[in-house]
Amino acid sequence: MSTSKGSISIHAQNIMPIIKRWLYSDKDIFIREMVSNGCDAIVKQKMAHPDAQEDYRVLVMLDEAAGELRFDDNGIGMTGEEVKRYINQVAFSGAEEFLKNYQGDNQSGIIGHFGLGFYSAFMVAEKVTIQTLSESEGAAPVCWVSTDGMKYQISDGERTTRGTTMTLKLAEDAKEFLEEHKVRETLNRYCGFMAQPVYFEVLKLAKADDEAAPAQDTEVDEAALEATEERKPEIAHINDLAPLWLKQPKDCTDEEYREFYKRVFHVYDEPLFYVHLNVDYPFNLKGILYFPKLTNDFGTREGEIKLFSGQVFVADNIKEVIPDFLMLLKGVIDCPDLPLNVSRSFLQNDGYVKKLSAYITRKVADRLVSLFNTERETYEKYWDDIHPFVKYGCVRDAKFFDQVKDTLLYKTTKGSHLTLSEYLARNEGKIGKKVVYTSDPTRQTASIAMYAQKDIDVVVLDALIDLNFVSFIEYSAGVEGLTFARVDADAETFTQQEDDAQDEEARKAQEGELEKLKALFKAATGNDALEIKLQTLIDVQTSALLTQDEQGRRFSDMSKIYGQDFKMPERHTLVLNRQNTIVRALLAQEDEGKRNLIAAQLYDLARMSTRPLEKEEITAFLERSNRLLGMIQ
Repeated sequence: MSTSKGSISIHAQNIMPIIKRWLYSDKDIFIREMVSNGCDAIVKQKMAHPDAQEDYRVLVMLDEAAGELRFDDNGIGMTGEEVKRYINQVAFSGAEEFLKNYQGDNQSGIIGHFGLGFYSAFMVAEKVTIQTLSESEGAAPVCWVSTDGMKYQISDGERTTRGTTMTLKLAEDAKEFLEEHKVRETLNRYCGFMAQPVYFEVLKLAKADDEAAPAQDTEVDEAALEATEERKPEIAHINDLAPLWLKQPKDCTDEEYREFYKRVFHVYDEPLFYVHLNVDYPFNLKGILYFPKLTNDFGTREGEIKLFSGQVFVADNIKEVIPDFLMLLKGVIDCPDLPLNVSRSFLQNDGYVKKLSAYITRKVADRLVSLFNTERETYEKYWDDIHPFVKYGCVRDAKFFDQVKDTLLYKTTKGSHLTLSEYLARNEGKIGKKVVYTSDPTRQTASIAMYAQKDIDVVVLDALIDLNFVSFIEYSAGVEGLTFARVDADAETFTQQEDDAQDEEARKAQEGELEKLKALFKAATGNDALEIKLQTLIDVQTSALLTQDEQGRRFSDMSKIYGQDFKMPERHTLVLNRQNTIVRALLAQEDEGKRNLIAAQLYDLARMSTRPLEKEEITAFLERSNRLLGMIQ
């Protein structure tokens, strides 16, 4: 063919700068686009000749010496007219036109839905050369060259076999793509599961064997030495052609699921369990979601859900498809019909994506419900690891909560796992519609022990999400009058009732003791807002408890978590045990100094059961302890 020159047909001015700067969010995506084009060419060849038995492949070649990356395929190739139509007219994609001629069930194999994909090469290349030969009978090889993506030259090509080679002469600011590890990592990430075989070849200069090299004291014949150099290829197979998520769940073993998880996510621990997504209607969706072990403090933790479109990696954790609470999981999701934009980095068609997201959420909920109903014991073993995720999902997604609400478990300090209805039934007649919980089983041991004496279950809610979760459950569980109260919210449950028949003199004596203690503790603590109560607790060994209004404490804790400056006044009540010997001794103590020391010490001991003492408080507590010990003679 005669050599011709021209300008790319476009519908907007200066499109190349736009492509380079705005179209693709990451430079390395050009590798995905080049390989995708090669895979498309192979799919077209297979569709045109379905009975042909050939070893198809896309070969990516790194030639550091030449400063080039080459993408070679043995697909359908292009004629001169097709090059003009598909390459020179940016606004059109060859995929759509090709499919008009070859209707069939395997149309989804075409990856390159967007004609602009090829032009991502100009983000990194100072020169792009296409050598192509069509499979059409009598076709001649064609060469297309451009240095800016705007102007091109097309002439007779040199290719002798069917297919296409795209050679990218890398620009100075893209030399990172001449590094083997960079190209290999990018290929693994974007092309590790493409449906056509992908290989990576590294061309390296190798000297001849040492014995053939000239002696050091001999004049070197440069031409002869250069002739001994050869390019030795190192070829690696990149992709898994049949990823596990494309198989039917019944054809997959537990071992395959575990091995796939470790290989894809580069982890050594095993997942708890998984959900295999496999649906063809109302959308084509395949995938596997894994439940990893989660920590209680998951606020900064994010999982990794890889989104694929027709086995081509698109991105991690696209929030339009994956609800944010599912981001705590790991997995892969493949939806060939995703309405991606031209760069495949952003989603379009909000209605479709919402349906997709809702379906994924529903399948995760179905898996949890199934485990709970059929393998309750196993589900309970998982609960400590998965409960932050499940609770977060309930708070964030009303439909998810509706599905899983009957599977929510509350672990007690005794180690049992109860649903809400089971807990209320077990404690019926003792505390009404109240759930008693501890946020720190070790520190709140004294209060927990007194509930145990009353045979009342205490549940453990010590995760970061629980502060929000208890408030959510109170108004969402559908149980009238339901409340959650921490073990130190009040002392009424384990306070013995006063004898109504006691005489007037006894009542006055108790009132006098209370007033004496109020004055003493307010002076010793310097806290005029502190409320003092003198009651008979069921545990005689407990000298004092510090309780705090539940709602006020929640508000205060929430403010701390979210860094809010506004602070609601904290309402604390010091409950002194009337029958405790230390409290009785305090009332009988006549030495004012000793009285103040004992009162301050009792107050600090009560505080330590609710929260750690601060630095200055610890210093004062230790000094006071030493003084009290020094009084023992």
